[in-house]
Amino acid sequence: MKKRNEFSGCTISSYEGSCLDKLSEDEKQLIENHSVKIKYKKGEVICKQGGFVSQVMLMNKGLAKVYIDNGTNSLLLRMIPNGSLIGLSSVSEAYPTFPYSAMTYVDSEIIQIDVKIFRKLIAQNTEFAKEIINILSSNSIQIYGRFFCLTYKQAYGRLADIILCLSDKIFMKENFNLPLSRKDIAELSGMSSETVVRMLKKFNEEGLIKMNGKHLEVLDADSLQRISDTG
Repeated sequence: MKKRNEFSGCTISSYEGSCLDKLSEDEKQLIENHSVKIKYKKGEVICKQGGFVSQVMLMNKGLAKVYIDNGTNSLLLRMIPNGSLIGLSSVSEAYPTFPYSAMTYVDSEIIQIDVKIFRKLIAQNTEFAKEIINILSSNSIQIYGRFFCLTYKQAYGRLADIILCLSDKIFMKENFNLPLSRKDIAELSGMSSETVVRMLKKFNEEGLIKMNGKHLEVLDADSLQRISDTG
């Protein structure tokens, strides 16, 4: 995986640890006894901003977005790939409601874990608690970088960021079938759909990527990285 710019539009945090690895076998069994797998269709709402938190959710298979809105406008915060958790910001009893909404990009499978059990494990297992802090810290750093990028980077740098993020951190390969629409990409990069279509065509013509319908291949990651770095 290539080194990324500190201020990136990528929606995925760089932390690669798994908090569940810090649990004992008995604690893992406790999680299993108090969790359930739920399947969601593409476009289904996983949780709603302001809703009461009763579970912490693990993306077992699929892809979703986390966003905030005021009924008129929305701001995308993160994408949630396999292995990521939803609801960590609400594990504290002082914040019992979701500060954001989440919606699936594709058909997904999510493991819902009883939040009371999750809180109990944080209280009794210090290594597990440290891992949760590490994940929350990494998520915050990623969001700070994303906001800087959306505020100060030019359109080409933002789109290059998103393409590299999809390649490096979501699909983890240079060619993949893109489940996102042009509108979804526009939302991720803070641009209009028309601008995204025009810029993707330009990247394609310049040999940076190759697009054929829903299939995207990164041909020149180094050049995309330079575009991202220079903004």
